[in-house]
Amino acid sequence: MMTTTNRLPADTHIHNREDEWKIEQGLHGAALPILDQSGPESYFIKPLEYVPFKDENAIASVGDRDMLFQDEPNWKGHIEWENYPEKKEKAHKILSSQNFPPPPEYQMGPIPGTNPVLEGVRWKQWHYAIGGALKTVPEESWEIVLKEKHPEMLHLLQFPYNGESPKRLTTAKDITPNSLHFVRNHGGIPYISRDKYKLQLDGLVKNPRTFTLDELMNPDVFPRMEKLVTIQCSGTRRIEQIVYNAGEGDEMINAPWAEGAIGTAKYVGISLKKVIKACGGLIEDGKHLEFYGAETYFKKNSAMNYVVSVPWSKVKANEVMLAWEMNGEPLPKIHGYPLRVVVMGYIGARSVKWLYRIKAISNPSLAPVQSQEYLYFNQQTGKHNQRMTDGIQIQEMPVSSAIMMPWNKQVIIHNGSIHCKGWAYSGGGRWPERVEVSADGGFNWYAVPMDTMSPKARFAWRTWELDLPCEAEGWIEILCRCWDNALNTQPLNVRAAWNWGLHVTSSAHRISVYSVNKKREVTRKRLEEFESRGVPFGPLTVPTEWQVQSWDDYHAYWNKADPRDVDTEYHAEDLEG
Repeated sequence: MMTTTNRLPADTHIHNREDEWKIEQGLHGAALPILDQSGPESYFIKPLEYVPFKDENAIASVGDRDMLFQDEPNWKGHIEWENYPEKKEKAHKILSSQNFPPPPEYQMGPIPGTNPVLEGVRWKQWHYAIGGALKTVPEESWEIVLKEKHPEMLHLLQFPYNGESPKRLTTAKDITPNSLHFVRNHGGIPYISRDKYKLQLDGLVKNPRTFTLDELMNPDVFPRMEKLVTIQCSGTRRIEQIVYNAGEGDEMINAPWAEGAIGTAKYVGISLKKVIKACGGLIEDGKHLEFYGAETYFKKNSAMNYVVSVPWSKVKANEVMLAWEMNGEPLPKIHGYPLRVVVMGYIGARSVKWLYRIKAISNPSLAPVQSQEYLYFNQQTGKHNQRMTDGIQIQEMPVSSAIMMPWNKQVIIHNGSIHCKGWAYSGGGRWPERVEVSADGGFNWYAVPMDTMSPKARFAWRTWELDLPCEAEGWIEILCRCWDNALNTQPLNVRAAWNWGLHVTSSAHRISVYSVNKKREVTRKRLEEFESRGVPFGPLTVPTEWQVQSWDDYHAYWNKADPRDVDTEYHAEDLEG
């Protein structure tokens, strides 16, 4: 007979802690040791413990960092890495000769109740460790955030800056003001003056060229484009996947994005296709365009510039523009001044900011952001078995939507309908054709009237409003989903969209609210009583501190109703007849 054991060696005994109950209940899972049951005896694998080390001699051998890591001419905060492999090697030696604190664990532990929510300690320390032009970038970037962004912004990550607008402001206007447009940066915020700027275009083109901004802005050479474009981070609504099950995301500290990692603006610029044509077109097997951003990016103890690519077919369709204007103003510094890429219908990660080089290549970029990150994995892929080739490179955004009012866990007092607001979007040149909302967990759906939706646009969202009929009281679940013009829609549960990278939360957005319907007489009178006594109705779970029913009513009810308790005494003859 086969027997098993669950005995644990004595040295793995863990004494109770103050948060023992939270650990046992999975409310602080990061502190819970891994239990290995794969062998004949079970044992614990304890969580990672940070033990700092630093090889000062190895770091000193690199040389004078102020001389090694200087800004590019005319730039502030831009170190060129891609053309200097020896510089990359020295940076790698600096970073690998020491270790840095692990990122804060907020997926299996509590999310800080601060704004900024996360600081980005590792990213700051990486910049300080490299030194040179990078040592002041974290503080200088934060100053730009405070200057250019709305004071009500939710700062999810201080550095590199990741921020979204609060729900009440995200869809307040069909076009997002610059100060409220979300930001997902991958490094510091570099700067160059307009008259010093140049764009290099090389690789598999017939005539490599360098353009000034004035040359690119010459309407006699390059026809102007003005496009209304929604840019959405593939991490939008990531918090729903995190709450469901923790995952990795990319290696950078992942912002716990909610529904505000999306924004819509009018961009002015030119089609990249026209610029490629001005270089004589592509040659040989040029099939992809690689974009270089001036910020410094870190991956696995290596420093680099931010580099991604898009296929030529996307450029050829005039769906990739080089933009210098956003909502009637020059690009803000934080959004890529003086020139950025806008890739219509793709994830925001492809719309490179602070663009300084475009290279025509034969295959998708091997840079980490393209080859190792922004991958969509099967649900059985995780830390134990992940391979880059198991993930689908995310390009077009799928159909998605979100409820921006009311908020999750909110108590709603209403007269038979709950006023809801939100957004809907579909990538790849598709658009929301219909938005539906349910007040009963997805059994019955109500279509949002066309006159309460913003106009259709090929590469932009639609904002919407609906008075959602609701007779039920107590906890209810409100859902929204979108159907685009190709009849794509959203899966109904988070599990269907969960993936190890925590990207693209495309499931129907669900919130739980507490319905209090004043059409019900008892409810209306009770609320009037709260008001007359001057007692707030919330918080919901605080008990009512007065008698909620008179004894006369109580006795009168039971005098005409069945007994509260069944008479269990009976005689055998009672069953005869």
